[in-house]
Amino acid sequence: MEQLTQLNRVEVRGIIGNVRLTKISDTICAKITVATNYAYKAKDSSCIIETTWHTANLFPGKNIREEDLEKLQKGDKVHIIGRLRMQRYTASDGAERTVYEIAASSLELLRSEDPLQLESV
Repeated sequence: MEQLTQLNRVEVRGIIGNVRLTKISDTICAKITVATNYAYKAKDSSCIIETTWHTANLFPGKNIREEDLEKLQKGDKVHIIGRLRMQRYTASDGAERTVYEIAASSLELLRSEDPLQLESV
């Protein structure tokens, strides 16, 4: 019987929409939202751009510098690598909610003059 290799990897390159910095025991951590776009043509040949928002949690470590976390701003272009993480919780209205977030293991700040390519089919 062949052993299955498991893989949980997410890679996102996009533009920051929101940054929330938190200090935990003298360590700066960040929770950010990143917008990515996907372009395709509709049946009538018009161009459709679909924007998806991703939430990422970043903690300083091997490939994430605390100095970079402190520089993050709305509108910055970033490349994030990490794993997808699911959390379930009960909201104040009693409804069960499920949230998917990226637990980042790598952060690259992209230069603002570098264009982001739209992903397309």
